[in-house]
Amino acid sequence: MSQGTPDGDQLLDERALSKLRWRCRRGLLENDLFIARFFDRHVQTLNVRQANALGVLMDLSDNDLLDLFLARKSLAQVEATLDSADFQEILKMVRETR
Repeated sequence: MSQGTPDGDQLLDERALSKLRWRCRRGLLENDLFIARFFDRHVQTLNVRQANALGVLMDLSDNDLLDLFLARKSLAQVEATLDSADFQEILKMVRETR
């Protein structure tokens, strides 16, 4: 692979992961709990495409984000432009309960 843009399925390197963790810090404790659990489960397998989708979700307000995490609202209800497979995948990963 060339030095250009990383492949979407490439795993996240430590530097990118650290930046994403910082980006995901939220004002609501409930959101932080969801995100912490997400990282605990997926830190080893998180790829660039998933990280990009999660980063975009972090632009949402805390209340909208919590509504998505709790499945009180759909992506289309919160922001129609985010209703795509990548964002659906991230929400599914965040909502997982094991």
